[in-house]
Amino acid sequence: MADPFDTLGLEPKFDLDAQAIRRAYLARSASLHPDTATDAARPSAKADGRASAHLNAAKRIVEDPERRANALLARLGGPATDQDKSLPPGFLMQTMEMRERIEEALASGGAASRTEIERDATARRAAHIDRVRELFLAAGSAPSPDALRAIRIELNAWRYIERLIEQLDPAYDPDIADFRP
Repeated sequence: MADPFDTLGLEPKFDLDAQAIRRAYLARSASLHPDTATDAARPSAKADGRASAHLNAAKRIVEDPERRANALLARLGGPATDQDKSLPPGFLMQTMEMRERIEEALASGGAASRTEIERDATARRAAHIDRVRELFLAAGSAPSPDALRAIRIELNAWRYIERLIEQLDPAYDPDIADFRP
């Protein structure tokens, strides 16, 4: 897929305003509309459909902070998830403890326990989002390999926390979902 930032004509950065994303999407979408192109410039229906599909996919990526961070990291030349699965020191132990608490809460059916764990997990997610934001800002436009790796590590941890939050959903089915990042 083409770079989602280029597809939407957005500046490639982590902090994007939802309204800026919407405006960029609507502007690009309008330019694809058959009524706005001249007969000579009008793309075929098939090409128009592909362009719209790419535009919609780009919008979904940049609207989701985690997917946007991964796209930005890829654009900057950083490692993909399958290239570096590293996590912050001590993270796995904390995650295993939280997972045990989740399993106990789900087994007991205790809504209060689940709510407490969900608050904790949501706070952890917010901390990872803030850390990713800080790392992107510090990295600048020509980040070092170490800076890119630090971002990947935080993104990996963020993904683990997202999976834990998914497990807190009462409709969560462990036979369907798993904890692979």
